[in-house]
Amino acid sequence: MADTPAEPLRTQRSSRAPALALIALALAATLAALLWIDTRQRIGSTQEEIARRLQDLEAIAREARSTARLSQDSVREAQARIGQLEARLTESQSQQLALEALYQDLSRNRDEWQLAEIEQVLAIASQQLQLAGNVRAALLALQLAEARLARTDRPQFVPIRRALARDIERLKALPAIDFPSMALRIDTLVASVDALPLAFDERAERLVAAKDAAAAAERGFWARLGTEIWGELKQLVVVRQIGSPEPPLLPPQQAWFLKENLRLRLLNARLSLLARDEAGYREDLRAAQAWLRRYFDVRSKHTADALAQLKQLSSASISFEMPTISESLDAVRGFKSRRERNP
Repeated sequence: MADTPAEPLRTQRSSRAPALALIALALAATLAALLWIDTRQRIGSTQEEIARRLQDLEAIAREARSTARLSQDSVREAQARIGQLEARLTESQSQQLALEALYQDLSRNRDEWQLAEIEQVLAIASQQLQLAGNVRAALLALQLAEARLARTDRPQFVPIRRALARDIERLKALPAIDFPSMALRIDTLVASVDALPLAFDERAERLVAAKDAAAAAERGFWARLGTEIWGELKQLVVVRQIGSPEPPLLPPQQAWFLKENLRLRLLNARLSLLARDEAGYREDLRAAQAWLRRYFDVRSKHTADALAQLKQLSSASISFEMPTISESLDAVRGFKSRRERNP
C-alpha cells in the first residue's frame, strides 16, 4: 500500500520528460539558430571585410602596376637620356681632344711667332748697338723681350730669360752716355753753321750803312748832310779793341769755304763718335772750336752757344768697349732650332 502514491509521481515525471526534451530541443535549436545567425553575420562581415580588403589590394595592385609602368617609363626615359648624355659626353670629349690639339697647335704657332718677333727685335737692337752705339734702344729691346716672355710664364723659356737678364745687367753697367743725343747735338751745330757771324763781316757793315742812309734820306737835306759828314769823319779814324790777333778779312767766297770746312769738321766728329774713335772725335771738335774762336764773332750769342756745345761734347769720354747681346740672340735661335728638330 506504501508504493501506491509514488506511481502517479512517476507517471507525471514520465509525462513531463518529453516536454522537457522538447523544450531542451527548442532551446538547443534556438541556440543553434542564434549561433548560426551570429556565425553567418560574422562570416558575412568577414566576407565583406575580405572583399573590401581585396578591393583595396586590387586598388593597391593597380596603383602599383601603374607606378611600375611609370617607373619603367621613367627608367626607359632615364636610359634614353643617359644614352644621349653618353653620346654628348663622347662628342664633347672628342671636341675637347680636338680643341686641345688645336690649342697646342695655336700655342706652338704663337710661341713660334713670338720667338720670331723677339729674334727680329733683338737683331735690330744688336745692329743699333754695334753700328750706332744706341745702348738705350738695345736695353729697351731686351726689357721688352723679357717682359713678353714673362707674361707667357712658360718654363721652357727660362734659359732665354736668364740670357736676357745677363745682357740687361751688362748694358746697365755701361757708362751713361747718350750717343744718339750727342750725334743729334752735332747735327744741330752743323745746321747752324750758316747762321754764325764772322769776326768782320763787311757785308753786315754795308747793310747797316745803307739803313742809316735810308733813314737820313727821310729826315731831310740838313739831316742827310750831317749824316754824311759824320760818316766821313768816322771813316777817317777807326778804333777797335782787339784782345787777340786780328782775324783776317775774308772775301765772301773764302767765307763760304770756311763754313763748309767747319761743317765737314763737325760731320767728321759725328762719324768718329759713331765709330768710337775718341782721338779723331776730340781732334775734330778741337779744330772746330779753334776755327770758331779765330774766324767767327765770339761776342755773338750763336757763336757762344756753339762754343759751349762743343766744350760739353769734348768733355764726354766715348772710349769704352761696347758689349753685345749675342747671348740672348744665340739663346733664342738655339731654342727655335731645337724646337724645329723636336716639334
